[in-house]
Amino acid sequence: MSEWLVLAIAMAAACAVVLTITVVRERRLGADDDPSQTPDVIEYMTMMVGVVYAIVLGLAIAGVWEARNSAQQAVTAEAQALHEVSERVVAYAPAARDRTREDVEAYVTYVVHTEWRHMLDEGELTDRGGELLAKVRKDVTSYVPRNDQEGQHYQPLLDQVSAADAARGARAQNAESTMPGVVWFGLIVGALVAVGLIFTLQIRRSPRELLLAGLYSALIAFLLFLVWDFNSPFGHSVADATGPFTDLFAI
Repeated sequence: MSEWLVLAIAMAAACAVVLTITVVRERRLGADDDPSQTPDVIEYMTMMVGVVYAIVLGLAIAGVWEARNSAQQAVTAEAQALHEVSERVVAYAPAARDRTREDVEAYVTYVVHTEWRHMLDEGELTDRGGELLAKVRKDVTSYVPRNDQEGQHYQPLLDQVSAADAARGARAQNAESTMPGVVWFGLIVGALVAVGLIFTLQIRRSPRELLLAGLYSALIAFLLFLVWDFNSPFGHSVADATGPFTDLFAI
């Protein structure tokens, strides 16, 4: 299901629930009900709850956004390091060069087409991916430079392999969802409280009041959707974050 469709359904559902409750509630009110008698303390409490929840929601969005940026940087660093290995190995003997490039391409192909889906589903990397990267490292470290030119490329190649390994480790750390379950519980309960408190203000079925109630509930649904979307550092599909690999390698 498309993320835009999920967002549209969530916002529409939030508006429909709030508007339905408002209409049903007003029909059950007696003729002598006076909406102007809402105590001032309720208005103050509604405002304070809304402000506190907005701060908490903003912090949650900032946290998941920062985690996603960190994850994207790790992917870019890993892809760039492997690309540098594939390019710098041109100074080596043809047999060693071709073997290293084949192993780099095999690792990248496996990561994009196999490991990435496992990472999104299980929140962890595969042993096979580590084995393929270890094979690339072995290709680089086992080669004995034949002259000064090859010797000058040897250490930079080792550094790039180490950088790719470090970036893979960072990707493993970011593979799981950012927000723990207890935080999600607080955000959802807070949203219910924040929306529920608007009914204490005795809103009526006037177009202006219904519009404001609908927009308020839709805004909270939209912000919760942002938290859910950013909560997966590498997105919800393979194509969301594998761009650095597919841009640098023809796989």
